[in-house]
Amino acid sequence: MKVKRDSNDILKPAPFMGCLFLSATFLGLLLLPLRGNAESPPSHLPTPSPHPAGIAPSLADHDHSNNHSTDTHAKRKVFPVLSLDYAHVQVPFEISLWILLACLMKIGFHVIPTVSNVVPESCLLIVVGLLVGGLIKGVGEEPPTLKTNVFFLFLLPPIILDAGYFLPLRPFTENIGTILMFAVVGTLWNAFFLGGLLYAVCQIAGTGLSKVGLLANLLFGSIISAVDPVAVLAVFEEIHINELLHILVFGESLLNDAVTVVLYHLFEEYATIDQVTFTDVVLGFMSFLVVALGGVFVGVAYGIVAAFTSRFTSHIRVIEPLFVFLYSYMAYLSAELFHLSGIMALIASGVVMRPYVEANISHKSHTTIKYFLKMWSSVSETLIFIFLGVSTVAGPHEWNWTFVISTLLFCLIARVLGVLGLTWFMNKFRIVKLTAKDQFIIAYGGLRGAIAFSLGYLLEKEHFPMRNMFLTAIITVIFFTVFVQGMTIRPLVELLAVKKKQETKRSINEEIHTQFLDHLLTGIEDICGHYGHHHWKDKINRFNKKYVKKCLIAGERSNEPQLIAFYHKMEMKQAIELVESGGMGRIPTAVSTVSMQNIQPKPKAADRVIPTLSKDKEEEIRKILRNNLQKTRQRLRSYNRHTLVADPYEEAWNQMLLRRQKVHQLEQKMNNYLTVPVHKVDSPTMSRARLGSDPLEYEPKPDSGNLPVITIDPASPQSPDSLDVVNEVGKKGQAADEDDDEGLVMKEPATPGADEVFTPVAGDSPSNQRLLRCLSDPGPRPEEEEEEKKPFITKGQ
Repeated sequence: MKVKRDSNDILKPAPFMGCLFLSATFLGLLLLPLRGNAESPPSHLPTPSPHPAGIAPSLADHDHSNNHSTDTHAKRKVFPVLSLDYAHVQVPFEISLWILLACLMKIGFHVIPTVSNVVPESCLLIVVGLLVGGLIKGVGEEPPTLKTNVFFLFLLPPIILDAGYFLPLRPFTENIGTILMFAVVGTLWNAFFLGGLLYAVCQIAGTGLSKVGLLANLLFGSIISAVDPVAVLAVFEEIHINELLHILVFGESLLNDAVTVVLYHLFEEYATIDQVTFTDVVLGFMSFLVVALGGVFVGVAYGIVAAFTSRFTSHIRVIEPLFVFLYSYMAYLSAELFHLSGIMALIASGVVMRPYVEANISHKSHTTIKYFLKMWSSVSETLIFIFLGVSTVAGPHEWNWTFVISTLLFCLIARVLGVLGLTWFMNKFRIVKLTAKDQFIIAYGGLRGAIAFSLGYLLEKEHFPMRNMFLTAIITVIFFTVFVQGMTIRPLVELLAVKKKQETKRSINEEIHTQFLDHLLTGIEDICGHYGHHHWKDKINRFNKKYVKKCLIAGERSNEPQLIAFYHKMEMKQAIELVESGGMGRIPTAVSTVSMQNIQPKPKAADRVIPTLSKDKEEEIRKILRNNLQKTRQRLRSYNRHTLVADPYEEAWNQMLLRRQKVHQLEQKMNNYLTVPVHKVDSPTMSRARLGSDPLEYEPKPDSGNLPVITIDPASPQSPDSLDVVNEVGKKGQAADEDDDEGLVMKEPATPGADEVFTPVAGDSPSNQRLLRCLSDPGPRPEEEEEEKKPFITKGQ
């Protein structure tokens, strides 16, 4: 049933979007007249006094000052309350206007669902930036550009902190090897491959790029090769890709910052010196470890200090979220102070402090941290894309078709080849292999963003005269990856039927089974003597529980098991959802879905009987287990196929198997020569036919010479044609008595041997002999069973 709605009840998207854009335009134009007035100082500001501060004027000057004050009162304005002082509020006012513009654009983007399903949010924000920048430049003003210091010190840290604080730690650690391969080896491959090919293009005559040297091309390759975390987050969160692909691409974009920083500063230093020695190259590659590990060390140190500080905030809950933001930001600034990786420092501080801080702070503080980080990172991301569009209009640009097209083409080729090669290598060690669809999404999701633009903007014009051309090529690559790849990745995911993220709520059952499997795999590794990542993970958890938690978590929660802590979190989450859904009236009668403890309360401690052991007995048990486990670990070594001891019986066993296989194959070949299937031998006609078969077909056994030979005359009374009925009846009676004594015995029909055949008649024709031989072929002989035949059904049953 369709309900007819009035047009006034619905907010129409098109007029609403137009109003939003007009309001944003008005906010941008509001800055223009005010900026012109800010250049001249306001007339109402008082002139500085000629007397130094702290020195009293003389009596002679006192009368002069009185006369001067009288003249000043005569020239005073009628209404001194109202005045214009834009220079006093210019900076915070313009920042507020830009943030307001960003928020209005986000509202307009989500009001129209048809547009958001086709075009990513980042694309629309860049378009808005292009329009606003063109409007500002059209009225004769210079558009603002995205300053490097503003980007790296104020806009980027909230996005990285939000990603690092809420990083899914388990899938990240399980795929850390693949992520590091893509982040380190993949980025190095892209930088050197792209820089080398661009240098080769610059050497071609007629391109006008002969002045661009090798170091400049390598520096440009290091800038443009890194995957941008801001662009990846903006696109991948909208298409809801599965967790594995998301953590691989996003983890690569986070960790390749160390490689980008090292290569950037390395080639920048090399460009300023006359000659690069081998020592400079070695020190440059060693600086990678210093930058990466140094950033991690700084982040871990600040994370531990933040967790320790949160122990003492139980009486001042209001400032708890502030410590998280301040310590994280201080970690980023400290890393940037020494040219270390600030992104690595932010990620490490967020990952380290989160479990301890959440155990110490209140639930309200946790909610504040969560939503403030989400809000802060969303606003920063919006401003970054808007300023990318504005900075594109601001310029300056230097267009070179050969360099720009070559850069774009080589970026795509290097990304595809790097992903295919590294995935082929990593699939040899991965349990869950990366399929061809996964490799395509990883290669297609390598987006570039504002980090590359800001690094290019940092280049000095005197050392790099081709800086404007580099910026133009960087902006072109950013626009291509964000617009073309960002807009087409959603339909490609739908077309390839790539697995998407499933929004499932974790339960107590899932947590119990996860911990059980972790303990089980740790025990298997311990028994086998193979120290894998489960073994080291268990060691770290034990050290954390025994020492670190007691120092960084206050109260009894330091000894609380992980499962109990997860249970409390689920209970709190369920209570909040119940309150938000308006189910407060059903709380007394509602049954918890997490546990049934309200229905079946625990018995009192006095009623439970706990078996106790004496200290001597307990120490003896521990000693036995310790000694046996230690002996087991020392005795068992990890499995290695290169160190296995050869079995002396293995060769003989292989020879026996080969002989049996040859015999079996020979029997199959003999069966193929049969012309007719084997018939039953209980027919007298077939018995006579077999007697006329070829005697050469049956060879007597080697020991058949010791056996008596029985010759049967067909015309004798013992032949099948002549039977004595009386004798046959008596024999049947005796056989029946014997069968009654032994029971029912399974007997096989007798087959003719070599001594039961005779030579054919000489008068038969060759065709008759062949016919008789064909009809009398009994097939292969049955295997002789040496075991005695036992009755199938014994007597008396």
